[in-house]
Amino acid sequence: MMTTHIMPTYNRQPISFVKGSGSWLYTQDGTAYLDALTGIAVCGLGHCHPAITNAINEQANQLLHTSNLYQIDWQEQAADKLCQVTNMDSVFFANSGAEANECALKLARKFANDKGFSRPKVIVMENSFHGRTLLTVSATANPKAREGFYTLDDDFIRVPFGDIDAIKTVLANHDDICAIFLEPIQGEGGLNTAKNGFEYLNEVHALCDKHDILFMLDEVQTGNGRTGKYFAFLHSDVKPDVLTTAKGLGNGFPVGACLVSGRAQNLFGFGAHGSTFGGTHLASRVICAVFDELEQSNVMDNAVKQGDKIQQQIYTLFKNKSITTRGKGMMIGIVLPTDVDCSKLVDVARDEYKMLINVTGGHVIRLLPPLNLSDEDTDELINRLTKLINTVLINTVV
Repeated sequence: MMTTHIMPTYNRQPISFVKGSGSWLYTQDGTAYLDALTGIAVCGLGHCHPAITNAINEQANQLLHTSNLYQIDWQEQAADKLCQVTNMDSVFFANSGAEANECALKLARKFANDKGFSRPKVIVMENSFHGRTLLTVSATANPKAREGFYTLDDDFIRVPFGDIDAIKTVLANHDDICAIFLEPIQGEGGLNTAKNGFEYLNEVHALCDKHDILFMLDEVQTGNGRTGKYFAFLHSDVKPDVLTTAKGLGNGFPVGACLVSGRAQNLFGFGAHGSTFGGTHLASRVICAVFDELEQSNVMDNAVKQGDKIQQQIYTLFKNKSITTRGKGMMIGIVLPTDVDCSKLVDVARDEYKMLINVTGGHVIRLLPPLNLSDEDTDELINRLTKLINTVLINTVV
């Protein structure tokens, strides 16, 4: 066994990559792997996108960091762009999705404090994932992520995702709720979507208005074009009070953001929150480059086109095998029968078919390809995925 000084917090696969280009990753010996995971929904524009690479190179030669003690012009531009597309009012920049969500939960506490609540609670969802800081992991449902950390469970009430009546019951029986926090589509939880789709967001928003509590959306994974719109809530008729994002925001560069409007605007004043590295010159310029590429091209339309093609073809091929699909745009779940052994699925996909995927929710193949996936690479992905399902799960020969 190789000696390493890396803390063993990841069950790493026995492979490493040295180069990336578009939808492909390459090992040292030049073997190409079709990347249908993109760093877990991070590299939405693919690997080494020229516009992003140029922005990083140019800014690295000019200025990396001065701290938030001073005005940062690129940060102002990044905030303007995000507020333009969302109609939100202001932004706090962080370094990750967990930090953005931590900011959101602090906002909920501040909102509750201003209303005179002594011990407020936030409604969160079963099968949710919001991060691994102490507060965000408390909001997260995954038992493995929570075990052993004395999580702050008294601060949250968990209800089934998509069940509006369950939320109504909690609100009717508790007078200390300050916010509802959810993902429009649950990525880590199994690509779960509400039965009535994005209408669910409209229903939750109406309850937040009725009870004067914060409507907060975690779009760390669904944001930045992943579902075919810049943010998934734009498929609905509502606007959140708090919106968080990260992952695809920097196309591989670590950055996160927490946007506010409505009831959440002006909750933070000077000194209420901060981040040494949040929204540096370099990070903010990357956000702007990613935004411009998404807004000035057909990338998001392509995500819908290619995502629909993948779902339709896989469903058509395997519907008689009790296999279904779900998701939106380039956020796709292939739902396998629950009695199928998925323990080696990722390994077989990687080793036999040179394709990178993962399995979430126990029996759901999660696909998070680049939003700009070409027709040729889409066909190749479908081809390899079809062979994988046939040989590993169905035991038939293509």
